[in-house]
Amino acid sequence: MFKSFSRLQWKSFFRSSSLGKSLGVKIMMGFFALYFLGMLSVLGSTLFFALEKIFPDADPLATLSEYLVYWVLAELFLRYFMQKLPVMDIKPFLVLPIKKSSIAHYILGRSAVSFYNFLALFFFVPFGVVLLIKGYVFLNVFFWILAIIGVVLSINYINFIINKSDKALVVVGTLLLACYGFDYFQLLPIRAYAGGLFYALYENPFYAMVPLGLAALSYLINYSYLRKRIFLDVSLKKKTAEASSSELAWTRRFGAIAPFLQLDLKLIWRNKRTRSQVFVSLGMAFYGLVFYTMEDFGMQSGMLVFVGIFMTGVFLMNFGQFIPAWDSAYYSMMMSQNIPLRKYLESKAALISVSIGIMFLLSIPYVYFGWDSLAINFSCALYNLGVNVPVILFFGSMNKKRIDLTKSALSNMQGTSATQFLVALPLFGMPMAIYGLLSFFASFEAAIIALCLLGIIGFALRNILLDQITRAYRKKKYVMIAGFKERNS
Repeated sequence: MFKSFSRLQWKSFFRSSSLGKSLGVKIMMGFFALYFLGMLSVLGSTLFFALEKIFPDADPLATLSEYLVYWVLAELFLRYFMQKLPVMDIKPFLVLPIKKSSIAHYILGRSAVSFYNFLALFFFVPFGVVLLIKGYVFLNVFFWILAIIGVVLSINYINFIINKSDKALVVVGTLLLACYGFDYFQLLPIRAYAGGLFYALYENPFYAMVPLGLAALSYLINYSYLRKRIFLDVSLKKKTAEASSSELAWTRRFGAIAPFLQLDLKLIWRNKRTRSQVFVSLGMAFYGLVFYTMEDFGMQSGMLVFVGIFMTGVFLMNFGQFIPAWDSAYYSMMMSQNIPLRKYLESKAALISVSIGIMFLLSIPYVYFGWDSLAINFSCALYNLGVNVPVILFFGSMNKKRIDLTKSALSNMQGTSATQFLVALPLFGMPMAIYGLLSFFASFEAAIIALCLLGIIGFALRNILLDQITRAYRKKKYVMIAGFKERNS
């Protein structure tokens, strides 16, 4: 039965009407996947030697074990957004003599070979091979790898359990931050405690049964949940829920753009894909910790500008790059009404600008690493406001691929085209080049002032820029409407 289901899924993929239209994106994502798997393999095979050099008096496996708790929590957090349960169109099978248990087992079995599971294995298996080369006990290493596979599968199936609740995401994110905070401020040795538990998986091979058992338990919980819902009348049953609405009266102070802001805010909060962008953006406020804690990046490094642009403009990129595709379901109706297109674009610019301001406020604590860090984030926020907001809106006029907000959140490629890749060049490349050149040939202060001035000039010219962008949208109005009507694009 598994073979039959796999064959049908394979035929469904190649016979899909959208295969040819999105084949280029699929090929590109395939190359990216191979690249990441290759990089993880290289990292896994060299990490032992790096840890041996950095911590010469410590066992590299014990050192790695101390950080595995962060890997587990971080992967749970990221998979909430990126991984979805592999589904199949099961309605045709429900009227056939096929066991519902077979359908449930197939769906869960497919998830075991998910790309996200291979990401971890392509890192840990090469690391385990190096352990064997270095003389570690074969039996212990073998069961340690089995234990890691159990942990990966546990994360995989636990994600399907918690993915139905935003509260679970908050709990996982809070645990991740709390563990890091306790360790960083030396309030509680989380790494030492967790490291001992994970290192025990190597010292005592019998302990490998614990993560394998947890994987089996989470599998059975998911199976029980699916098995009870594989009925034809489940999809016919009407869903009842208490209606809730918000007038968002505070938006009226924005004048003519208030109705558009209300629609955008309701769209963001009522749909998982757009709501995910908000959580991702807030989570990226901690992205700077990866770079500001590294001594390799001096204040002349353009990477710090990349961090500043990304942190303060993450919502600009995640949400702004798909303008106006978010409204594709009713874009043709909007364009047939007496709705001023300029006001529509102004509302998008206002929403993104507010997000930049919020993200800058969240980045203020980076002053802990020095006033230079605050200056970089401030100049990048100004640059985002003045330059990158018009840039992202202009590139939006090239979007013509529909987004179905009833589909899953991240990890679906709806609305993605070459535009989403090209826009990264002006968003990041130009400010990094300006900052890098001026800080190298002039000074750090000159580079910061230049970014601030460009942002102020762009903000002062916003009305003129919006007029030009509005003309671009009007020029491509019917092309965009036609593209948004293609449901399989």
